[in-house]
Amino acid sequence: MSTPATQTNLLFRNDTLFGVCEALGEDFGISPTWFRIAFAAPLLVNPMAVVAAYFATGALVLATRVIFPNPRLLAPRQADAEARPAEAPAESPEMAIAA
Repeated sequence: MSTPATQTNLLFRNDTLFGVCEALGEDFGISPTWFRIAFAAPLLVNPMAVVAAYFATGALVLATRVIFPNPRLLAPRQADAEARPAEAPAESPEMAIAA
């Protein structure tokens, strides 16, 4: 399974609800559908516990993403920054005329 070069913001995507199952699927390398089933199955029995577990898992996923960012996703950004040459300050036309 290939991963994208950039990490998408799962909170603002139209096809996810906070992106918890999607993020867990990325982290564990399996289909997020299995996590969705795991949250949906007990939803009929105890909805409050499932919603609380979903938000607790979301907070845990957010904390791990902030504390331990994925190095595979950071490497292309650093390589792009190193590949760009530093811009030299351009001489302004006024300075050339005045001199």
